[in-house]
Amino acid sequence: MLASIRRTVAVLRERQILHKLGIVISITIIATACYILFHMLRDLKVADLMEAIRETDRKAIVLAGLCVAAGYFTLTFYDLFALRSIGKADVPYRIAALAGFTSYSIGHNVGASVFTGGAVRYRIYSAWGLTAVDVAKVCFIAGLTFWLGNAAVLGLGVTYHPEAASAVDKLPPWLNRGIAILVLIILVGYVVHVWRRPRQVGRGTWTVRLPDGPLTLLQIAIGIIDLGFCALAMFILIPEEPHVGFVVVAVIFVSATLLGFASHSPGGLGVFDAAMLVGLWQFDKEDLLAGMLLFRVLYYLTPFVLSVTLLTLREVIVGARNKRLREALAKLDESTAQPPTILRDQGDGGI
Repeated sequence: MLASIRRTVAVLRERQILHKLGIVISITIIATACYILFHMLRDLKVADLMEAIRETDRKAIVLAGLCVAAGYFTLTFYDLFALRSIGKADVPYRIAALAGFTSYSIGHNVGASVFTGGAVRYRIYSAWGLTAVDVAKVCFIAGLTFWLGNAAVLGLGVTYHPEAASAVDKLPPWLNRGIAILVLIILVGYVVHVWRRPRQVGRGTWTVRLPDGPLTLLQIAIGIIDLGFCALAMFILIPEEPHVGFVVVAVIFVSATLLGFASHSPGGLGVFDAAMLVGLWQFDKEDLLAGMLLFRVLYYLTPFVLSVTLLTLREVIVGARNKRLREALAKLDESTAQPPTILRDQGDGGI
């Protein structure tokens, strides 16, 4: 059975069917989101939106910003955990933090984060001796942490409050709860699977050893904390009335984020917003959009500008350091090596 599945996947990859199917799914998600946004926002009053932004409590914005900062801080441990998992313990936390922060913030904004984030990571980690295969393994383990966290948050959240998911996917609450329980069962099964004995995926140099049971629980905890801080930032920025519980907002937020991720649009633009508007239908559109725009500034725009600045400064510093090193080596060569003609003249004079 497993062999036949692998052969089928190999055929699909060879004919690029999976790639084409992914493009079709992305276009469908984006088109559906644009259609929803058009119908929901066609009577939007820009003046009311700007007024809602101006009336947002400054303390709430600052508190939401601190939650975003805490989320990005937690996110840096994705890379640190992945580096330790593949045996690259010599890479210090500051490098892992730089690579994790810049790769995710740039990937979130540019889109196709698997490729953009991988390119940023390779640029940073290659200076510490990591190969392209090593970076691919880091991306895999970090991605696994992300998905385990998402599975845990959605599984627990939807099991507790299935109506929140129903507001987005329009499925019956009992079906959403059943899917959530199934996700949790699979998650527990995976933890038991890696807890029993060491597990590996891949072949040859691409083999990755999966974290064991206790480390997998740590992965899940990292993912939950990261998503929890981000959802809390969104919860702080939405209007206080009508009152909606944190779990509801968290489920809708994570669902909207995953839809945006699946669309590969930069920052989930359009898709994330449509899912949030549909899921939190009970709020005034102008007030809700004001909170979402502020969240984009805090979670997407500000980290993106900071990441580009950090990478630019790094390139300038590394370039200047390499230039000084080349100049020092050139001076060393000049001082230790004498031209052959001078040696011959000295020899002739001696004779």
